Amino acid sequence: MFIKKINQLPLSLLLILALTLGLAPFVPEPHLLQKIRMLLRGTLHKPLDIFDLFMHGLPVLLLLLRLGTALLGKQEKTG
Repeated sequence: MFIKKINQLPLSLLLILALTLGLAPFVPEPHLLQKIRMLLRGTLHKPLDIFDLFMHGLPVLLLLLRLGTALLGKQEKTG
């Protein structure tokens, strides 16, 4: 059910969201990269930082899921 909903999302919309919201703000450093670094260092503690990671990472995650399900669907049909 969840995969069907993701596959209904337009790929172009997900790409635009991932590039804009996922990389915002562009200067001095995208929040997503900053929050991933904080997560890897173990310094991601504040609720606002966790929300930022979720908000900026969700479009990228949805895009990856959409691409992954599309690739798996093609492999199942050819294999």
